[in-house]
Amino acid sequence: MTYVIAQPCVDVLDKACIEECPVDCIYEGKRMLYIHPDECVDCGACEPVCPVEAIYYEDDLPEQWSEYYKANVEFFDEIGSPGGASKVGQLDTDHPVVAKLPPQAEE
Repeated sequence: MTYVIAQPCVDVLDKACIEECPVDCIYEGKRMLYIHPDECVDCGACEPVCPVEAIYYEDDLPEQWSEYYKANVEFFDEIGSPGGASKVGQLDTDHPVVAKLPPQAEE
């Protein structure tokens, strides 16, 4: 099991979750953040600090954002498991689910 970042993060990229993550498993794509499913230790430190409530435990992911589980997993298909987001920096890509979205309006 792992935590998942969903649509409310798209075009927000607050990064408070990155600061709280003790294992550096939250990676930055072009338009949103992604949690590496193999590097996440399920501590939950990221969830309460997310200002847009975009982070969910895998089993608690709302149905309307169910495709974001797959997006968080498949985002890492090409880069594998680098062993820490800080080593990689921002990646100039997003999963197709995110890339196809129109710009998200700020609320």
